[in-house]
Amino acid sequence: MKVWIDQDLCTGDGLCEEIAPAVFTLLDDGLAYVKDGGVVQNDPGGAQGMALVPTDLEDAVVEAAEECPGECIFVEQA
Repeated sequence: MKVWIDQDLCTGDGLCEEIAPAVFTLLDDGLAYVKDGGVVQNDPGGAQGMALVPTDLEDAVVEAAEECPGECIFVEQA
């Protein structure tokens, strides 16, 4: 499974980071980004900043996508 965030839709609520902090983080710009192996995918972010989700975190990532008020988290099956 892979995941990415559309920062144009992100509300900066931080629910994703609360649900799956190993995969999501909020940066100083107030927007959420994904982490791939601990490396923040913020350059350039968006669909090009896609991260591979560890198998044990897939349920948390799906929950974060479902709970996101900005509906900006996109999950793709690898």
